[in-house]
Amino acid sequence: MIALGGAVGAVMRFLMANWVYGLAGRDFPYGTLSVNVAGSLLMGVLYVVLLERVTIDGAWRGFLMIGLLGAFTTFSTFSIESLLLIEQGQQFKALLNVVLSVALCLGGGWFGIVVGRMV
Repeated sequence: MIALGGAVGAVMRFLMANWVYGLAGRDFPYGTLSVNVAGSLLMGVLYVVLLERVTIDGAWRGFLMIGLLGAFTTFSTFSIESLLLIEQGQQFKALLNVVLSVALCLGGGWFGIVVGRMV
């Protein structure tokens, strides 16, 4: 179930990131940032719904939280994009990517938990 969720999540990441890059361009890692923020928000919601509100089989929790969202978000892509910006002499963009990613993903996770508890 985790592997199946991972396959679905990886495809979803590819599609969403490329859609965002098509809208915003590739001069900043907008696609990866948007995927990671959305994934953090969804993880917060699912954490509350699947662990505090609903009894669901562990295999399905693994499919959704570990597989799907684990493959949907990607710390490794965030890391390499930030390092490439530094190598290209774009330290401000690299720092902006790090700060926005950490702040917005934590904020997204928190907001997801809040929304999950309101449902």
